[in-house]
Amino acid sequence: MMNFRSKVLIVDDESGPRESLKMVLAPFCQVEEVSDGLQALEFIRQQTVDLVTLDLRMPGMEGVAVLTAIKKYHPKIQVLIITGYGTVTSAIELVRLGACGYLMKPFEIPRVLAEVTLAIKKKRKSDRLDRPFN
Repeated sequence: MMNFRSKVLIVDDESGPRESLKMVLAPFCQVEEVSDGLQALEFIRQQTVDLVTLDLRMPGMEGVAVLTAIKKYHPKIQVLIITGYGTVTSAIELVRLGACGYLMKPFEIPRVLAEVTLAIKKKRKSDRLDRPFN
């Protein structure tokens, strides 16, 4: 499972989903939260993050733009889309743009935990592959 060294950033303009995700994930990893895309990008510039859970529809900067910026500047950060406005077409496009997964709201807790665990494992593996051999 995840560990406390893993840091997850929840990005959602609605406090309800942010609080729900925080309650689900807090026992397993360090959880931070912001309410919009610009705050998310600023947070990522200042701190190390393993995973971002990202809403798509937010005022200001849409989730797709946030995903694109994260992948451009921090390609190893995993991004899990959690949205109430999903379609198969948008899911395919977002995975093509670099999202590690795509969940619909309201989310099921076991599914969120499974997706987050998978994403953190992927990030850890990527980090290990980048370390030089000593």
